[in-house]
Amino acid sequence: MSDIQYKELNFTVNGKERSLMIDVRSSLLDVLRNELHLHSVKKGCEVGECGACTVLIDGEPYDSCIYLAIWAEGKDILTVEGLMGDDGSISDIQQAFIDEVAVQCGFCTPGLIMTAYSVLADGKRYTRDELRQKLAGNMCRCTGYHNIINAVEKTMLKRIEAAEAKNS
Repeated sequence: MSDIQYKELNFTVNGKERSLMIDVRSSLLDVLRNELHLHSVKKGCEVGECGACTVLIDGEPYDSCIYLAIWAEGKDILTVEGLMGDDGSISDIQQAFIDEVAVQCGFCTPGLIMTAYSVLADGKRYTRDELRQKLAGNMCRCTGYHNIINAVEKTMLKRIEAAEAKNS
């Protein structure tokens, strides 16, 4: 007799309501990749150290490899795929990563983009050191941090400039 327990998981992923039967031992990472085929969520260290699997859960970044899928019941999950516009356009932070050549091998990129997206959501102005601290949970094995910080800073400044222009 198998000890595996299955439960229904109801959650929202990239704006779409989902209902799945899952093994209660499954990580959110495994459900997103294997069941929903969202391959931007990378399987890196599997112990919450590298940040490659970062997704936003109710707007906050989490390492999905150490987050049980069942904990996502009723939550709103956002992955890089969810940043795409209806017309197929990419987000400003994704474009900045391209413009600033902040992508080397690309493995860390989705997790870094999701963390940066969360950091920039508050509209605050951060120093480069503060941005480094806020992105510290994401490891780039190619050591491309300089261009990554450039991309995040560029996006932050453009958003602040746009908000100031709108308010004046």
